[in-house]
Amino acid sequence: MAAWRTYDTPLFPPLLTAALDCFVRGGFHGTSIRQVAQAAGLSVPGLYHHFASKQAILTEIDRLAMSDLWARSTAALEDGPQDPLARFDRLVENLLLFHAHQADIAFIAFSEIRSLPADARETHIAARDRQQKLLDDAVADCVSAGVFTTPFPRDAARAITTICTGVAQWYRPGGELDAEGVAARYGDICRDAAGVAP
Repeated sequence: MAAWRTYDTPLFPPLLTAALDCFVRGGFHGTSIRQVAQAAGLSVPGLYHHFASKQAILTEIDRLAMSDLWARSTAALEDGPQDPLARFDRLVENLLLFHAHQADIAFIAFSEIRSLPADARETHIAARDRQQKLLDDAVADCVSAGVFTTPFPRDAARAITTICTGVAQWYRPGGELDAEGVAARYGDICRDAAGVAP
């Protein structure tokens, strides 16, 4: 299986994993630095040895999440046939797999943008826009090739992004579909959103 489809290695070290769990349960502002330290098995001074502030922890979570998504996305695009539809399918599959397997990470990266310091927020928005351009280009290429019939390729790309990122809001393991099943079913829905030619 291609590495971009594989999620068997934790993305974060234990301290960030503990912080993420705290932020998911209590929200960024509802979580104290003491709670994060306790969850990570550290003293508060010990935590400050690694990160200067709670915002610094959130910034690192966001940076690693966006970097991982970008690396997986570019790998997915390069992995296989280069016709426009195949590239679109792999890019969408990757987005769906990421937001299913990394649902908590994606949820915090999206919901706590406002809690990032200004420079980190700008970095996040630039990374998000760069990520969106991959999908914008993939949809536009499919329209140019006659594979998609949508008269509104940019709007379709944004709708597809919303479908993919929305998975993080509701997907939990143990439901009707596993992550790969979600990627297959919602991949077809994303094709339909772009008006895949019969």
